[in-house]
Order: sequence, then C-alpha cells, then structure tokens
Amino acid sequence: MPVYHSNSETHYRILVSRGDRRPQADLYGFNLPDSIPSFPLPLKSGDTEPLVDLQLLLSNIYDQASYDLLIDYNQEPLPQLSEEDRNWINTWLTERELRSFAK
Repeated sequence: MPVYHSNSETHYRILVSRGDRRPQADLYGFNLPDSIPSFPLPLKSGDTEPLVDLQLLLSNIYDQASYDLLIDYNQEPLPQLSEEDRNWINTWLTERELRSFAK
C-alpha cells in the first residue's frame, strides 16, 4: 500500500486507518532490533481507543507456547537479513542461549 509523504525506512510498519479520517492514516514503523510500538486501535467514531501493546501480546504467546523449544535458531531466517541485522540477531540469540554458535 503506498504511503505518501512518508520518509520512513523501516522493516515493518503498522498502518492505522480510522474510517472517519480516511484517506489519512497513522504509520508506526519499526526495525528488527526495535520493540513493536504500541498503537491505538480504532473503534467507532467517538469511542475511546484502547492502546494495543502488540509486543507484549506476542511475547506472552511466545512464552506460553514455548516457541523457544520449537524453533531451531541455529538456522538462518528467511528472507535473508542484512549483514547489520544478521550480526544483531546472532548476538541477541547467543546471549539468550538460543543459538549455540555465532554465524
């Protein structure tokens, strides 16, 4: 989806579009090493918008489902990461003892 007047160079984006403000929308960008930003969830016009902490939700699901036991972190992720992100993820996984060696 094209986003006009956005100079944001990020890996991931959350686009929040309220029905009563279209075509205007809010863009929340973040990169691999960043936490996912919290964002307001639009409801009906005039309703109080709850703040969604997607990072907390995903972290809780990850912990409760024991994904650290299911995912082989010694495999390289797909799609391939940039060298900078690859170095960051190798360090991050090694520090948490999820990867047995630095690639």
